[in-house]
Amino acid sequence: AECKEIKDSAEAGLAEALPALDAAVKCLAKLDKSQIVEVKALKKPPAGVRLVLQAVCIMFAIKPGKIADPDNPQKKIEDYWGPSQKMLNDFGPDKFKQALIDFDKDNIPEAVIKLVEPICVSDEFQPEVIVKVSVACEAMCMWVQAMRKYYYVSKEVEPKRRQLAAAEVELKAASDSKAAAETKLDAVTKKVAALEAALKEAIDKMASLEEQVERATVQLSNADKLIGGLGGEAKSWEEQVGQLSEQLNHVMGDALVCAGTISYLGPFTADYRSSIIGEWLGEMKSRGLPFTPDCTLSKILADPVTVRQWNIDGLPADAFSIENGIIMSVTKRWPLMIDPQGQANKFIKLSKAGAQLKTIKASDATKKIQQTLEMGIRVGQPVLLENVLETLDPFLEPVLANQTYKDASGTLVIKLGETVIPFHQDFNLQLTTVIPNPHYAPEVSVKVTLLNFAITLSGLEDQLLVQTVETERPDLAEKKNQLVVQNAENQRKLAELQDEILYLLSNSEGNILDDTNLIDTLAVSKTTSETILVAVAEAEIAEKEIDETRAKYVPVAERGAILFFCISDLSLVDAMYQYSLSWFKALFLMATNAAEKSDDLDQRIANIINQSTYATYSNVCRSIFEVHKLMFPSRSASRSRWAPAPSTSTSGAFSSPAVSSRRVWRSLTPRGWASQRGSRSSTSRRCPSMPASTSTSRQMSRPGAGCTTRQRPMRTSFRSRGTPS
Repeated sequence: AECKEIKDSAEAGLAEALPALDAAVKCLAKLDKSQIVEVKALKKPPAGVRLVLQAVCIMFAIKPGKIADPDNPQKKIEDYWGPSQKMLNDFGPDKFKQALIDFDKDNIPEAVIKLVEPICVSDEFQPEVIVKVSVACEAMCMWVQAMRKYYYVSKEVEPKRRQLAAAEVELKAASDSKAAAETKLDAVTKKVAALEAALKEAIDKMASLEEQVERATVQLSNADKLIGGLGGEAKSWEEQVGQLSEQLNHVMGDALVCAGTISYLGPFTADYRSSIIGEWLGEMKSRGLPFTPDCTLSKILADPVTVRQWNIDGLPADAFSIENGIIMSVTKRWPLMIDPQGQANKFIKLSKAGAQLKTIKASDATKKIQQTLEMGIRVGQPVLLENVLETLDPFLEPVLANQTYKDASGTLVIKLGETVIPFHQDFNLQLTTVIPNPHYAPEVSVKVTLLNFAITLSGLEDQLLVQTVETERPDLAEKKNQLVVQNAENQRKLAELQDEILYLLSNSEGNILDDTNLIDTLAVSKTTSETILVAVAEAEIAEKEIDETRAKYVPVAERGAILFFCISDLSLVDAMYQYSLSWFKALFLMATNAAEKSDDLDQRIANIINQSTYATYSNVCRSIFEVHKLMFPSRSASRSRWAPAPSTSTSGAFSSPAVSSRRVWRSLTPRGWASQRGSRSSTSRRCPSMPASTSTSRQMSRPGAGCTTRQRPMRTSFRSRGTPS
């Protein structure tokens, strides 16, 4: 900083003289050779010219000559005109000019300045005065003045220069010292940097080790959670893997049986389906085709959670109905269900209620059917077409054949009549018919999936058991229904949790033990699963206890189912004998309510069986020809003979199935009934199964009980729409 200050001060001083010097140099540059020659050629130069050349000679240290003093010839005076002439001759014009420019201005002797000082300070030695006598002398005058001024400035600046030189020497020494120190500092800095790098590496390594320790701790904890969370699943998954491996080996035969069942066996009864499947299995076995033993559609494709939901929605729990439900869910064609008892209608309406099912009948106006179908296809609502006949409306042809296509915009559409409407992927069509044994043309059969939804013996037993328990033990029935719904929901949640666990495991990236979110989710899922399992176990225990109580009413349901199928068999004798399931259920319910009460459950069950049997006999015999009246009880007795019957230690009325059947049906023959009526009092004219109420008697009994073979019975209030009058 000090050196810079000194240098700046010196440069500032020099800056005062440099403008004059530059002006003189520029003026010299303009000096012409002829002008110098002109000055040299002067014989009697003016005083100004002499004065300028004198000053120039003094600056070049040229000694003056001696001439006589004009005022005093005896005296010699100094004269610079002659030496100046000689100087101009010696240099020549060009060299003289260059000598002025190259003059060593930094080394002007002090004696020269003392000699030229009187000249420079005189008024006659000013450029503006000299220019009047000679332009060349003006430039020389300016040069002399500049040299003089530069001398004085340089004299002032010289100490500063020396001071600057000394300071620069000191600065150089300091710089050298600093450079040496910086070299040492650089070495130390590099060493420190190396140490810091080593320290950082050690710190990073320590952090890495700590991170590894922390990760290992978390992984160990996660491993414990994972083992604990999935430990209970290991056994079940191993079993499932084994089952899936076995199913994979049998997939070809199983797929063949399922495809054949779905494609061809829908219209047939349960016995015929079993017979056909048995033939298929035998043929596959003879050809060495692998298949699951006792392969059935429900065994291969049934999902327990889905099936239980179907049962809640009204689908009977027998295997035949479950197979129908599976075919409905997987078929690519719209199902047409043969539904004389209305089981399919009930199931569809309950299961599709949440999807805003639209119901129409084949007897409705064509416009209504078209509008309902169009709306369902547009918005994706399910549509149920009831009571279809053996021929279908041609308007349904595009829907049944799935004649969809994409328009110019890429939208999936279908053409109904003359209208093209967008086809929603969620649209679903179901068709049902109440005709018990319809005959559909091949062109209809290939467009729909025919399904036989006629009720089975086991399915009817379940329905009558539910009805009986609801009547006898409504609290038990309500609790049973709650448990069924609760178990279905719990099973659904368990299936969802298991699917979620498997999904998270299969989609986990990297080390599974590092996925804390996955482990936490598995822990939560496991806790929820355990809670649900406990609830399921408790519910199953409670349901088992309820089922044990309900099982005591099974003989009542079995007897009711046998009676209904015996009634249904009457249509084989005469097509006029058609009885609806709803009529029979109402009759059975009224008989249950009319049966004699008893605190003894076995006696109560016996009373219900007797009352329902007698009520059925009396009502059926009133509606059939006289010639068939003995055939119906004999048929019923023969079928009931092999049905299980309750044993009781009190009445002894049902000591064995054969004895119970004989006793019951002996009392129900016309002769036995007459003997019973003869022992009754004022109510002997009434059916013994009916209460004393006149209105009830009219509902349960029917006119024409004593009709001859040529008389047709009248229709009761419980007859179905298809019952002939």
